[in-house]
Amino acid sequence: MNDAYAAVDWKARRRAVAAELVRRMVAHVAAGGTTDMADQPLPIDASVYTDAGRFAAEKRALFRDRPVLACLSGDIPQPGDTRLFEESGASILIVRAQDGRLNAFLNMCTHRGGRLVTEAVRRPVISCPFHAWSFTLDGALKGVPGREGFEGIAFAERELVRVPVAEWHGMVFVQPTPGREVLDIAAHLGRFGPELAQLELGNALPVKSGVLPAAANWKYAMDTYGESYHFAALHRETLAPYFTSNIGCYEAFDRHYRLVFPSKAQTLLAGRPESEWPEEEYSALHFVFPNTMFFIGSVGGGRTYTQVFRLFPGPSVGETRVHFAVYAQREHDSPEHRAEVEQAYDATAHVVQTEDFTAASRAWANLATAPAGFRVVLGRNEIALQDFQRNVARAIEMPLP
Repeated sequence: MNDAYAAVDWKARRRAVAAELVRRMVAHVAAGGTTDMADQPLPIDASVYTDAGRFAAEKRALFRDRPVLACLSGDIPQPGDTRLFEESGASILIVRAQDGRLNAFLNMCTHRGGRLVTEAVRRPVISCPFHAWSFTLDGALKGVPGREGFEGIAFAERELVRVPVAEWHGMVFVQPTPGREVLDIAAHLGRFGPELAQLELGNALPVKSGVLPAAANWKYAMDTYGESYHFAALHRETLAPYFTSNIGCYEAFDRHYRLVFPSKAQTLLAGRPESEWPEEEYSALHFVFPNTMFFIGSVGGGRTYTQVFRLFPGPSVGETRVHFAVYAQREHDSPEHRAEVEQAYDATAHVVQTEDFTAASRAWANLATAPAGFRVVLGRNEIALQDFQRNVARAIEMPLP
């Protein structure tokens, strides 16, 4: 664990950042409903979302050759706890060892390649269900039934195949390719590190999770998170009564970003002296490149919770699997609060599936059959989408057509 922030008062920092974000949002409202904008609109060819070659390059460069969030620390808290990560292709087994550290291995027995684990449960050893070869939580070969049948085999060289894993301020990252070096998550996050560390995700307790499918390219599904321009039309009865449409405060941190949209209550602060503003709970979207969105929200009485969306490419260019999970903050944990957080999960999942992903799936089907040369256009007010598409293009070394 990186202890560079050990002395930071994160609550005080969140309050200060929240106050500054409210100032920026109120300024947009007072100016007549402006929003943070890019320099100019960005037309891009529809093939960005439909081309199979581009899709293959993204799966390789973004989901196998760089760190990807696998879970939060609260998903694998005790020695012997396991977690499966299979969304990037290879099946990876993440294990909390007896000393508290995390190990990650290919979920593959070194005898004949059998799948070691199919269910993420706590276990003292890792045992293959095929021939009962067993391994310690550190990956060393522990037991071989019928050992006499393997005379001459160097058992010390038959430990599990490691993949890089790192735990950083409550987040667990893996890089799904064996043989890579130790992950430097602080370097991966760069200037965005403090903004994520202040979320204190190490205190997040899992409440509910599931998988939301979308019949659209993963980038098109991701685009639905990065703007409020669609709130008034698409979310007329769900989000629009509570949040303003087409007003947002955007801040890029290299390839990552933070984005906030003002609530209807915050729009009423325009014209009032700041001394009369209520103290706001910290609430924002946090995008971790290439595929993860954290939303920090709160329910009555300032009880915060965290929603995590991890978008993964499906088997084909027009399929996306979204791993959605919601977490309660340890300091607010109670049966009543968990019920509130679970309700927030259900409400969000309903909106995402019936509104966002329905619209995205229909739009992507149109793009897949659009005439050659058709271009979508990302407006100046869709600055997060513009930056995301450019950053993906740079990462796969394929310019935007």
